Amino acid sequence: MKHWQKMVAPIVIASIIIVYYIGIAAFFMAVPSIPTVIKMLMIVVPLILAVVMLGVLISTIKEIQGGEADDLSQY
Repeated sequence: MKHWQKMVAPIVIASIIIVYYIGIAAFFMAVPSIPTVIKMLMIVVPLILAVVMLGVLISTIKEIQGGEADDLSQY
């Protein structure tokens, strides 16, 4: 919990991006006039990107908790 301030920004940004991707998938689910193949592609790709973003967020949180957040300052 001592690194909470460093974790706020990544959590907020990742949450916004995840909601955005899920919103795109939901939008394409609601549009009836799109061909099925394109519709499936436009639903699956944003959902995969949302899952990847969640993985990146988890990785970032682990790095911050481990004290590796400032590694770039060494270079």
